[in-house]
Amino acid sequence: MIPQHTEPFRSVLIFGPPGSGKGTLGKFLSSAGNHFHLSSGDIFRGLSPESPAGKLYHNYAGKGLLLPDEVTIQIWHHFVHGLIATNRYFPSQQLLLLDGIPRTLRQTHLLEKHIDIQGIIVLEMTNIEELIKRLQRRALIERRHDDMDPQVLRTRMEVYAQDTVNLLNRYPSPLISRFNADQKPLEVLRDVLVGLANLLAH
Repeated sequence: MIPQHTEPFRSVLIFGPPGSGKGTLGKFLSSAGNHFHLSSGDIFRGLSPESPAGKLYHNYAGKGLLLPDEVTIQIWHHFVHGLIATNRYFPSQQLLLLDGIPRTLRQTHLLEKHIDIQGIIVLEMTNIEELIKRLQRRALIERRHDDMDPQVLRTRMEVYAQDTVNLLNRYPSPLISRFNADQKPLEVLRDVLVGLANLLAH
């Protein structure tokens, strides 16, 4: 029996509206700083239908149902321990960069016992029209037709903004660092590296 890593995991949360560059930043930081970037999208796309977590997910998805928060965190937890067991994530050496989770107040509560939040990165974009153009360009490349309708995208931005305000209010303000994501990806990376050098250097 392989001993499981003692929780909680040292983590950095990455928040930002759709298209703000959370995934790009997470990948940069993981490769440049030897941290582990994990997006909720990666988790669900990476599930084997034969695994316990995969069966759980497909059971809900097959009925057209959204996963309850408890199930989402259960799958996340199972996935992280799978990364540890296969020597892809080393909790004692790496920060866990979480992108796309938590999404709800309930999820923040359920995650509390599993993660030790070292910092929170918030990518802010004031230029909503540019954000919509970014998503539409990505939609063409990735053939994501749900990202083509400007009105749907604006609604998603509004929902994100409201949900994120509620989530961030739950965390101590000294943990939160805000960055201008209207810039080019490398400029955002520069600002994050300068602003959080002490945290990300470890």
